Amino acid sequence: MNQLVLHSDCASGSITAIEALIEPTPTGCRAVFVARGDIARIAVPQIDAPGRFDNLWKTTCFEIFWSHDGASYREFNLSPSTRWACYNFDTFREGMRDAPAEVAITVSVSASELRLEAQITSDLPVPATVALNGIIKDHDGVNRFWALAFCPGKPEFHASDCRALALAGR
Repeated sequence: MNQLVLHSDCASGSITAIEALIEPTPTGCRAVFVARGDIARIAVPQIDAPGRFDNLWKTTCFEIFWSHDGASYREFNLSPSTRWACYNFDTFREGMRDAPAEVAITVSVSASELRLEAQITSDLPVPATVALNGIIKDHDGVNRFWALAFCPGKPEFHASDCRALALAGR
């Protein structure tokens, strides 16, 4: 598991640690995110009908940014509601459009742990550089941003500096 870090501009909140794992598969990837802390004090979206849905990042969700060429990338938003989104970008925040994918999410919640697992079917070439991120909406209504790495300045998950995990070819 890879340890995510809280952005330096974010005050600590109810979550004390987030770990994430991603594994390429022949049809896409498998991802696991585990947030630990006082789960009752964060906004965990209620499980809903699974499917593609926009603006999931406005509350608690997890994200994957996948680039095989260092410039273009695919973004996945994975919600504890079991809803998801998938977008392609040509370059940094340019050329956004829906990307083909199928995502199956399972979620388990306890007093101290929120665990999200996703099976993603999508064209995800390797080798690749990947960002694994968490957005946690805390009891105070503030989103706190977690990632493998951040570039200097405000939290910016689209920045290539966040894609700190190198995945080898299959």
